[in-house]
Amino acid sequence: MAIPQLLKCIRCNQSAPLEAFDSACDRCTSDGVHSNLTVDYGEWSPPVRCELPTWPNSMWRFAGQLPVAMERAVSLGEGATPLIAADGLVPCSLLLKDETRNPTWSFKDRLASVAVSWAKHIGAKVIATSSTGNAGAAAAAYAAHAGPPCVVLTFGGVAPAMITQIRSYGAMVLTVATKDERWAVLSEAVIELGWFPTSPFFGPAVGSNPIGLEGYKTIAYEIAEQCDWRAPDWCVLPVCYGDALYGIWKGFEEMRGWGWIDRSPRLVAAEVSGSLTAALADESTMPPDVPRSGRSLAISIDVTRGTYQALHALRESDGTAVNLEDAALLDWQQRLASGSGLFVETSSAAALAAIDWLTQRGTIGRDDTVVAVLTASGLKDVGIGEGEPSSTPKVSADLDSVLGALRNTYGFDD
Repeated sequence: MAIPQLLKCIRCNQSAPLEAFDSACDRCTSDGVHSNLTVDYGEWSPPVRCELPTWPNSMWRFAGQLPVAMERAVSLGEGATPLIAADGLVPCSLLLKDETRNPTWSFKDRLASVAVSWAKHIGAKVIATSSTGNAGAAAAAYAAHAGPPCVVLTFGGVAPAMITQIRSYGAMVLTVATKDERWAVLSEAVIELGWFPTSPFFGPAVGSNPIGLEGYKTIAYEIAEQCDWRAPDWCVLPVCYGDALYGIWKGFEEMRGWGWIDRSPRLVAAEVSGSLTAALADESTMPPDVPRSGRSLAISIDVTRGTYQALHALRESDGTAVNLEDAALLDWQQRLASGSGLFVETSSAAALAAIDWLTQRGTIGRDDTVVAVLTASGLKDVGIGEGEPSSTPKVSADLDSVLGALRNTYGFDD
């Protein structure tokens, strides 16, 4: 079994202790490149494919390749999601990895399960995240299952359905004015109070908790197994900070190294900012900040700057990025629902819009096998853009304001 030894920088391989799950690579930061860390297991015997356990029916079948042992897993049955053939939607062989079947209806459950399992293992007192919805719901659900309290920092414009779901798990939700203020508050809480972060909480963002990111490897493991251990030609998914993109790439590369598959697929980032698209075009080391004239309806992926980890996964897989407009996402959200019976959130539809764009230009061929990762349910962002969540206390970007709101509204006193 894999036993985590340390963390290492994705870019320069500098080592860091496992306790550095809440930091970026200091060496690369001094070079002006903001790189996330990843789990390193040291020297260990490659797993044998034919000896994979058949139980449990979740991603924890692959616990031998994860940083937490199965007996310590905080699990709600995440993973083991279906891979569905979808003929006629686009001119290629299309398979849909339906992550809406996860316990909180998004792929974020894979990260949350591993991250909260680790947090419980190290005795973390508070789980915390900055989120517009999916990550917050996942962190809240798994914290509820594990026991620690959960604080979710969000901002105005989040879909009411998201807030309702997060609060239903007992999480303490606070609203700040801007995205950056979420990070300022959470960063102070992590440093001063030792809260365990599952999401990015400083900028420029490097990605989410690197231990939690290991959960996304299981998407790659499942796809390969569901394809009879033949990697697809392409794997396409909507991208915010590239957590799942990097995790999936790492999972495929591990399997290629073990001899489970003979190659890894080319990856595609479906984005709404154009940051990764620009970095690939001009061979930048870091994705640039690409400000938008307004907010995208695809709130789950609406950031103006990609991450080094996402760019690394695209380059290493000979992949690409596609910059998309809201109109294409809304069109494909409806086309997917009426054409396949799957209703996904606006951000998830970006994967189909990107495949459409790439097939029209001949980048993806008619004989290619393509997997689209459908990241979250369409019920997640119903009512998006209707204004600030009225039922959550509003706080300013300082720890005293946050602690006061937690105490006065939720009766929580850390």
